[in-house]
Amino acid sequence: MSAYVFEPRPVAVVPVEGESRGFPVRRILCVGRNYAAHRREMGGDDRDPPFFFAKPADAVVPPGQDPAYPPRTENLHYEMELVVALKGGGSDVPTEEALDLVYGYAVGVDLTRRDLQTASREKGQPWDSAKGFDDSAPISAIRRWDGPPPQGRIRLSVNGEVKQDASVADMIWNVPEIVSEASKLWRLEAGDLIFTGTPERVGALKRGDRVEGEVEGVGRVAFQVV
Repeated sequence: MSAYVFEPRPVAVVPVEGESRGFPVRRILCVGRNYAAHRREMGGDDRDPPFFFAKPADAVVPPGQDPAYPPRTENLHYEMELVVALKGGGSDVPTEEALDLVYGYAVGVDLTRRDLQTASREKGQPWDSAKGFDDSAPISAIRRWDGPPPQGRIRLSVNGEVKQDASVADMIWNVPEIVSEASKLWRLEAGDLIFTGTPERVGALKRGDRVEGEVEGVGRVAFQVV
């Protein structure tokens, strides 16, 4: 007899480059406004501590699959991001120890129902419906990584036209700082993914658009909005 009243959903898994075993996703945390130009683009210009929001683990869209255009929006936006994959966890992790928790990095797109986000922000309501919907986190395979975090070019194109083009080094809060700050709010665990924020020039997508993104040295993500 099953221990459950119904069979649990399989865990979300992201492939790992060069591995037959996948990376099981426990949770997705995301950092908002972590590039100065994007922060100005969205109406701010400061260096407050990083703020976080979450997506459910099953929002992941692994390589080879295409996200569906979500309901209840007429303004779906792309946000290209470096993603940190954790192999360990803890609470109140010092910045100088934060990289010890990192398994590797991936390339992700934080899809956002911008019209719902704007309405929620104006009313002081949470962003869950704007950020945490089905298929809202397309991602590349994870690349295992030792040493300092990636610092190279981050770019995204839609239908072959470059829309975002910046450098990961331009992040306001770097990877160790982000991991450390997150660990002050949650107990981090192996399997957590952290989307680290997007550069400027976010914009809208429509059904049929082909999206391609890259972080230099990490990998590429590609999908079509269906």
